[in-house]
Amino acid sequence: MLAPALEHLVKGIVDHPDDVQVVAKSSARGEVLEVRVHPEDLGRVIGRSGRTAKALRTLITALADGKRVRVDVVDTDN
Repeated sequence: MLAPALEHLVKGIVDHPDDVQVVAKSSARGEVLEVRVHPEDLGRVIGRSGRTAKALRTLITALADGKRVRVDVVDTDN
């Protein structure tokens, strides 16, 4: 439920919504949601001083209903 919600939110922010991928992984410390976007959209998802990424993390934490969830924005432009 969390991965599709995060994907929907991120697609509304970026210029290349077809390139948005959210991958859910399990770890010992809870669920990890990795967000991958087009390299041109990376700045939009992170935002100034990380404000947009922090807002996305806050929303997903609220939706998680007490479960441990971490949201990572992955830089694919290596």
